[in-house]
Amino acid sequence: MLVLSRKKNESIVINDDITIVVVEIRGDKVRLGVEAPKEVPVHRNEVYEAIRRNQQQGADGEAHEADANTAE
Repeated sequence: MLVLSRKKNESIVINDDITIVVVEIRGDKVRLGVEAPKEVPVHRNEVYEAIRRNQQQGADGEAHEADANTAE
């Protein structure tokens, strides 16, 4: 993991098209701004994990459904 230090209004650039800006620092919280192309999904980690769980459950359900259909 790369660890960088940034101050308010400073930024980092990822892959020429994603910019992360430190918008505000308040106590132990940091507000970040993300500029990325619309086709690049950007989520908080807990939201990303929930999406992955839902996708996995959907894929598992489809696999069970396909197994049931082939058993007929």
